[in-house]
Amino acid sequence: MSVFTNPASSSAEEAQAYIDAVLGLVGDRDPLEVLAATPDALRRAVARVAADALDVPEAEGKWSVRDVLRHLADSEIVWGWRLRVTLAQNRPPLTGWDQDLWADRLRYDEADAAEALEELAVLRRGHVRLLRGTPDAELDRVALHAERGEESVRRMLGLYAGHDLLHLGQIERIREAVAGR
Repeated sequence: MSVFTNPASSSAEEAQAYIDAVLGLVGDRDPLEVLAATPDALRRAVARVAADALDVPEAEGKWSVRDVLRHLADSEIVWGWRLRVTLAQNRPPLTGWDQDLWADRLRYDEADAAEALEELAVLRRGHVRLLRGTPDAELDRVALHAERGEESVRRMLGLYAGHDLLHLGQIERIREAVAGR
C-alpha cells in the first residue's frame, strides 16, 4: 500500500506517514500559492485527458479523473468548514471522513467532471480570499482533529496544498495509464 493511501482505518503511525509525505510534496513552496494555483493547474491537466477517458479508472478498483475531480470538490467543502470553524471558534472538534464511502454513497461515478472542477474553483477562490485576509497569528489557531489531534490552520494549509499536488500527480498517472491501453 502506498504511503499516500489514507483509509479511515489507518493507524496513528500510518496517518503520520501520510501527513509527512503530503507535506513533503509542498516542500518549501508557499502553500497558499499552491492552493491558489490549483484550479488552473487542474484545468490544464484535465485538458490533456481525452474526453472519453475522463470516466475510465486507472485500474480496477481505482478512481477515474472524474472521480478525482469530484473528490477534490468535496474535499474543498470539508476544508471550508474546517477552516471557518477553526478561525471562528476556540479549539473546535473536527471529524474525519471516509473518502471511499463518500465516493460510493455520493455517486462519484455519476458526477460531471466539468461541474466538479468549477465547484472546486469557486469554493477555492473564497477560501484563498479568506486566508489572504487572515492575520498571520490567526493561522496558529487550532482545532482538535478526531484522528490527528491538534491541527492549526497553518498545518491545514500545508496539508491541503500537498493534497492538491498529490491529486494533480494522480490525474497525470491516470491519463498515462488510460492512454497506454
